[in-house]
Amino acid sequence: MAQDERLVFFFDIDNCVSYKVQHMMSDLIDQYFENHLSLTKQEANDLHLKYYREYGLAIEGLVRHHKVDALEYNAKVDDALPLEDLIKPNPELRRLLEDIDKSKVKMWLFTNAYISHGKRVVRLLRIDDLFEGITFCDYGSEKFYCKPHVEMYDKAMSQAGVKNNENCYFVDDSYINTRAAEERGWHTAHLLDPEDSEPPVRAAKHQIRSLQELRTIFPHLFKSKATTGSTA
Repeated sequence: MAQDERLVFFFDIDNCVSYKVQHMMSDLIDQYFENHLSLTKQEANDLHLKYYREYGLAIEGLVRHHKVDALEYNAKVDDALPLEDLIKPNPELRRLLEDIDKSKVKMWLFTNAYISHGKRVVRLLRIDDLFEGITFCDYGSEKFYCKPHVEMYDKAMSQAGVKNNENCYFVDDSYINTRAAEERGWHTAHLLDPEDSEPPVRAAKHQIRSLQELRTIFPHLFKSKATTGSTA
C-alpha cells in the first residue's frame, strides 16, 4: 500500500469554522466555576481567564487544582449548548473547503473540545464529510493535553499521519495556539474576528479576518484561483 504523502491542513472548530459559540460557552464555563467552586461571578470569570491563559483550556485548571470530573464538566458546558439554535449550514464555507485540492491535502479537524462537541458542530455546519479525521482533547483520559501544549500537536500529527512540521498547515482563532504552531514550523494562519483589534505582536506570519483569505495566503492548496468578496 502506497504511503500517503499529502500535506495536512488542520482546522480548529469553535470560532474558526464555526462562529457565535464562544460567548455562550464562556457564560456556561463561568456558571460552572461559580456553582462548583462557590465563587462570585467576578471570581469565577477571573479564575476562568487565569486557567485559560495558563493552560489553554479552563477544564485543565479545574482538573489539576480542583479534581473536577472532566466528562461531567463537558456534559454541563459544551454538550449543554443549544447549538441547533446557533449553527446553521454555511454553503459558502462548504464551497471553500470543497475547493481544497484533496489530491494534495488531507483535511483534519483539530480542537480542544471533546469529541461529542466537535462532531456536533461540523455536522450542523454540514461539512463533516469533508474531513478525514479529528484530533480532540480527550477528557476521558486520566491525563489529557490540549493546545497549545506540544504533546497535543504531536498527537495531531501522529493521528493525521504526518511526520514533518513543514507539511502541516493550520488555522485557529486562538493567539496562543497559532503561536505555538508557528514556533514548531507549521504554516499557520491566525484568524481574527472582524471586530477584533490587531495584537501588538502577531501570533503568526499570516493573520486573516476571513477563512476565504486562505485562498490568497495558501493558493497552491486550492483547485481554483482566489476571488474577492467572500466572507466565510
